[in-house]
Amino acid sequence: MATAYDIAVKQAEPEQDSPAPFVVVEKVYKSFDGHRVLNGISLRVDQGETLAVLGRSGTGKSVLLRLIIGLDTPDSGAIRIHGQAIAGLALDRMGEIRKKMGFVFQQAALYDSLSVQENVAFPLEHHRRDMSKSERTDRVRQLLAEVGLDGDIDKMPSDISGGMQKRVGLARALALEPEILLLDEPTAGLDPISSAEIDELILKLQRERRMASVVVTHDLHSARTIAGRLALLNEGDVVIEGTFEDLQQSEIGFVKEFLKQS
Repeated sequence: MATAYDIAVKQAEPEQDSPAPFVVVEKVYKSFDGHRVLNGISLRVDQGETLAVLGRSGTGKSVLLRLIIGLDTPDSGAIRIHGQAIAGLALDRMGEIRKKMGFVFQQAALYDSLSVQENVAFPLEHHRRDMSKSERTDRVRQLLAEVGLDGDIDKMPSDISGGMQKRVGLARALALEPEILLLDEPTAGLDPISSAEIDELILKLQRERRMASVVVTHDLHSARTIAGRLALLNEGDVVIEGTFEDLQQSEIGFVKEFLKQS
């Protein structure tokens, strides 16, 4: 019987003449202070696909995102973005690859001293010097309208709710038209209504933009709503990868226990 690892490795080998997956994680190991966090995991995400990575706290979910965006380096194995292995790349080349990726932080990570509009404009001011000020302003207004905040552009982060802050963070992540979207616990700390609104927004943006997305979450309901595939981590391994129905039908003890407690 094929393991989750065998399946992931097979999937990571694109068919002849087919485009390379947007994101490939291949046999990645990562340890900190002698503690192994990721144990040779393999995953892939194609254009227009959302993969939700689930697991208990401390199972390496957020570390995986940091590896994909190049903030950390695997001890061994490879991360490939559009077929390009990113380990050891020069800073300028890595910077170009990062422009294709949007990152939504768990705590929104907005700049407290900047308005909503200024937060969203920040990446444009630093990476799109070719745009005029009026073009950047129009782009920011468009992005905020997409996330339902076009009436809040002049507010400060402290003046808006946690759910609205997440929306601002999402608008900022989309500023450079990324092809890959990484989301770290997008519904953490939100009430059920706000969580559902964020899920619906992510689904809407996915339909419109066809990005490859990796969502790290402990929220099983959210993962089931927004992701076509789910990968459940435990002690650095991918225990199971598949649809929500695959998880429901699994006879693996850890999977059953996780579903029961979630």
